[in-house]
Amino acid sequence: MHTDRKPATRAVHVTAPPLTDSRPLSVPIYQASTFAFDDPDALATALGAPDQGFTYSRYRNPTTQALEETLADLEGGVAAAATASGMGAISSILLGELGSGDHVIAQNCLYGGTYAILRDLSARFGVEVTYVPGDDPAEVAAARRPNTRLLYLETIANPVTKVGDLPAFLAAGKAAGLVTVVDNTFASPILCRPIEHGADVVLHSATKYLGGHSDVTGGVLVFAEEERYRRAWQHTMELGAAADPFAAWLIIRGIQTLPLRMERHCANAGLLADRLAGHPAVASVRWPGRADHPDHEVASRFLAGYGGMLAFDLRGGREAGRRFAKGVRLAKLAASLGGVETTLMHPASTSHRQFDAEALRAAGIGEGTIRVSVGIEDADDLWADLAQALDGN
Repeated sequence: MHTDRKPATRAVHVTAPPLTDSRPLSVPIYQASTFAFDDPDALATALGAPDQGFTYSRYRNPTTQALEETLADLEGGVAAAATASGMGAISSILLGELGSGDHVIAQNCLYGGTYAILRDLSARFGVEVTYVPGDDPAEVAAARRPNTRLLYLETIANPVTKVGDLPAFLAAGKAAGLVTVVDNTFASPILCRPIEHGADVVLHSATKYLGGHSDVTGGVLVFAEEERYRRAWQHTMELGAAADPFAAWLIIRGIQTLPLRMERHCANAGLLADRLAGHPAVASVRWPGRADHPDHEVASRFLAGYGGMLAFDLRGGREAGRRFAKGVRLAKLAASLGGVETTLMHPASTSHRQFDAEALRAAGIGEGTIRVSVGIEDADDLWADLAQALDGN
């Protein structure tokens, strides 16, 4: 106690009690923007590196670090950087790795936000982008140029669940001397760990399966090499894309049930995919676990499960898609995915609205395509809801 100090001073300087023979079972929320030092040299050192102490939460925070270490461990990386959103992760790695005049090879079926930032980088900084189908790893060598810098892939592609031969594409990228970046959001580290197959960087929209409860926005980058991580940390810190500690805490809480949730997501998706395939209003169903999915054999080789995302095409096109979306009662019409509740959307007019008609066709998205993020509800209840909406078509 400092009884020699005035009340106004004592009220400001509240001190946290020390922990002695116990420790919290859950990760505490360090809701602090700034950390104090006794030694000015230690403060100066901590400002210059990601592993030399906590100074300011845009640089580093204990709760955020717990999330980063957890994801690095789950993905098999050496380090990770948590960001404020999935787009924060995507933007940070692309802006950090690419310069004016560089060339990117990307699969043509991508999350719409990724497509949008690549288009913006092309228009403003002259970053060239070649989109490839993602069917044959030889596409990488064919598309490579002297200025090619980066290969960008998705484990399970948004929104039509395309699964390319990830190990083979990563090997082709390495052979071409490229930085390889994989968006692993749809698979999660429970179903796939791209670093084990040769990826340099893995990213997630942690808003989706990692958080899992539709109550947090966040992202993460996981790195296979320390040097690339340190460069990315500096850039992400300067960009101001760091995750908030409370958001990091929510994502940590979500990760603790991720294996159980992914098992249920996958099981429910398989049941719905089979029943949708038998409905007369449905022209086709795309879920990698079905034998009729064009990438089923490839997915079976490196995925530990086929995921909770599926897409299907209605025979009536855009108008049928609109009626179906209005007709569901249990499933929610919503833009995001990966939560415990089932959500669906019409990609052509929502998540992939940035795509022109040619890009939509190249990505395999039809006018009547419906994307479903299958939740963990009772599968029979989910089917009853989808069936009554389909019967309206």
